[in-house]
Amino acid sequence: MNGVMDSVNELTEIVGQNRMELLLFRLSGLEQRYGINVFKVREVLPCPHLTIMPKLQRFVIGVAHIRGQTVSVIDLAMAIGGKPTKNIEKSFIIIAEYNRSTQAFLVSSVERIINMNWNKILPPPKGAGHSNYMTAVTEIDNELVEILDVEKILEEISPASTKFSNSVTDDESFAERCRKNHTTILIADDSLVARKQVKSSLQQLGIECIECTDGLKALNKLREIAKESGDVCSKIKLVISDVEMPEMDGYTLCANIRKDPALDRLYIILHTSLSGVFKISMVSKAGANDFIPKFNPDELATAVKKGINLVESGEDGNDLLAKANEKK
Repeated sequence: MNGVMDSVNELTEIVGQNRMELLLFRLSGLEQRYGINVFKVREVLPCPHLTIMPKLQRFVIGVAHIRGQTVSVIDLAMAIGGKPTKNIEKSFIIIAEYNRSTQAFLVSSVERIINMNWNKILPPPKGAGHSNYMTAVTEIDNELVEILDVEKILEEISPASTKFSNSVTDDESFAERCRKNHTTILIADDSLVARKQVKSSLQQLGIECIECTDGLKALNKLREIAKESGDVCSKIKLVISDVEMPEMDGYTLCANIRKDPALDRLYIILHTSLSGVFKISMVSKAGANDFIPKFNPDELATAVKKGINLVESGEDGNDLLAKANEKK
């Protein structure tokens, strides 16, 4: 199994090319194949000895001690509504980093890594509803593969707070100004949970939000607003984009915004759970002004307030990006 992950570091070089690497796996009792982005994965191991602890969340079947770190092990089959995994001792764990923390996901088998273009990764079928755990789907070997919304799974296990600390909420003048000006931002994220977290946090600052479920929809929406208004920055103060999205990833969205004279002045924040293997150099290379890992409401508010204040002072995202690159 070590061979599956040997090339993970090399694969990070595909970031920015609208490509991704998908690790395929199966879950106990389910015929469906599933996938997870390799950029989230630190390691794949045969399931080690698990320590059972009292009062664990029901999908957390134990903790494992791995390389000096204690990691919760989540039965992924159970977490998405299936039955408990059988033959745990013959199963595997995928150790991944999401939203600043490390988790281990119990799976029955791990297959291989597939190199794909994001335009081959599609949104879930419209009839799937909000109760499913898909963030996207794709077809491999004439078989449908579900890409799981891990953020939704983790939110159900351990909900994240969207409340600000006192240091953020004390700034009533900013929130009042945003409400008065109908300050609006655009959020691009394929995870319903992530969009709700961002929207809930920013509404506390008096900010209105337009939501898009992938980079292509976001790009088309921005172009529509630019055409209707004549000046996209008069309607949208900034863009907050995830990196991993079906059809068009966040890097490619940034690059397309910077190439479009009608959009290139927009201020862009990348907001991603790829904290473990994320390359900060890719932020400016792709055309973003800032980067924050998911999910900390105070850091989100600080980044958004900084961006809006810069934009309202007359700066634009393209000029700020050029100045930042000159300092390097």
